[in-house]
Amino acid sequence: MRIKGIHHIAIITDNYPLSKQFYTEILGFEIIREVYRKERDSYKLDLSMNGKYQIELFSFPNYRERPGYPEAKGLRHLAFAVENVEEAAKELKSKGVQVEDIRIDEFTNKKFTFFQDPNGQPLELYEE
Repeated sequence: MRIKGIHHIAIITDNYPLSKQFYTEILGFEIIREVYRKERDSYKLDLSMNGKYQIELFSFPNYRERPGYPEAKGLRHLAFAVENVEEAAKELKSKGVQVEDIRIDEFTNKKFTFFQDPNGQPLELYEE
């Protein structure tokens, strides 16, 4: 087997309209397709970032809360690469998103910070 890359990241939301707005209008992901799956009473929204990465946003009526922050078993956080962490954090703040203080990775000396999506999913900005 030769893994070529990551195809998508799946995220479950309990507030589909709010999460859709957050990922499209605040983070700037483009909608690939949106479907309502009647048999599951669930929306599935496929989102693209720069035509390369994909997030699948799901709404499920019977979701379970994340057991801990951010050290829950499973996906710990999702990190987005940015050219300038300060500028990206400032833009998020201007859109009403709470952003943690910027820190320096002690191993790479790169800047990073954390914020959350509307469901409390930890998201990171990491400077390249």
